[in-house]
Amino acid sequence: MSFIREESLSVADSEVFAIIENEFDRQSTHLEMIASENFTSPAVMEAMGSIFTNKYAEGYPNKRYYGGCQFADQIEQLAIDRLCEIFGCAYANVQPHSGSQANGAVYAALLQAGDKILGMDLRHGGHLTHGAKPNFSGKNYHSFTYGVASNGRIDYDNVLEIAKIVQPKIIVCGASAYAREIDFKKFREIADTVGAILFADIAHIAGLVAAGEHMNPFPYADVVTSTTHKTLRGPRGGIIMSNNEEIAKKIDSAIFPGTQGGPLVHVIAAKAVAFGEVLHPSWKEYAKAIKSNAKVLAEVLIQRGYELISRGTDNHLVLISLINKDFSGEDASVALENAGITVNKNSIPKDPRPASSTSGVRLGSAALSTLGMKDKEFILIAHKICDVLDDIKNIPLQVQIKKELETLLKGFKVYNNATY
Repeated sequence: MSFIREESLSVADSEVFAIIENEFDRQSTHLEMIASENFTSPAVMEAMGSIFTNKYAEGYPNKRYYGGCQFADQIEQLAIDRLCEIFGCAYANVQPHSGSQANGAVYAALLQAGDKILGMDLRHGGHLTHGAKPNFSGKNYHSFTYGVASNGRIDYDNVLEIAKIVQPKIIVCGASAYAREIDFKKFREIADTVGAILFADIAHIAGLVAAGEHMNPFPYADVVTSTTHKTLRGPRGGIIMSNNEEIAKKIDSAIFPGTQGGPLVHVIAAKAVAFGEVLHPSWKEYAKAIKSNAKVLAEVLIQRGYELISRGTDNHLVLISLINKDFSGEDASVALENAGITVNKNSIPKDPRPASSTSGVRLGSAALSTLGMKDKEFILIAHKICDVLDDIKNIPLQVQIKKELETLLKGFKVYNNATY
């Protein structure tokens, strides 16, 4: 007698099924405009829900600590090969469970506790793992920060001056809320001046880099990390890449056995599928659409009188400043959610409000670009965002806009009930 229950989820666990159904409805009736979110293909989800979820595979291809790993070896090597082809690198580790764990492994591989790191200030667009004091990166290491100038852009001369004073062991470049292109070549020059390792975190822009729509951190960075969701449009997870063989060996050891145990082989399978999609010729058009749509979004917001950090965008995201408004980023996020537009509150440079409320709102174009939306739709959406923010306490208006946007979304379905 088998103890495996063969019922569908709706029968085996109706509570979980109902919650998933509700999330399907939410994603089908709201505009997903969080810059770190996207819609994977059904093929990516199919691989992630595959039988590889049953397999333990501690170690690396052809160097496992468990038997029965021949197909796990094949799928991981395929993911590695595809990733190296995408970014033009020699070595890749596809096992990190998340971008944060990938970043933690880089530090574990290349630093000692208390070493100095220089990363982008969280309120200026950086990430928690770039040295923020509440994070392990700010607790385990002596962290220093650089930020943006009054124009909202990185001042590379200022970064150099800070680096000369700090003398960091590692410099982190990359961001989670920076709308302009990052000049990795200039960061390389800064790192060389002070003898630092250059570490690029491209979690947000990886899909653009892959298409040649943003500068590639190679050959400038010593080590590069990314998430595999966001603009790469894959499953939730992390990756680490390098052209330096010694660094690559240290990274592998830092992931396993240093910071993780068995890899999630089903997630690696889904990563391989996503990387295959990135290698398809159509990816370049997708990346161009992401940038074009973000630019249109920014232009309308500016026309409607909203201040943007850096006064525009070069990538997939737009950061609105509400510093002179009588409502917070939290207020804006709630109002837009009521109107069927999902965004996130976000801190901005010199933000007078706490991180729990913020004076900024971050918007992204990647998910709606996946649906096939173009300039026409983004112009409409931008105006609806402004309509909500212009009259933020008008609940009936928010309800009306939500109905209008639900009608818009009916023409841009990414999934049906059989494929999610």
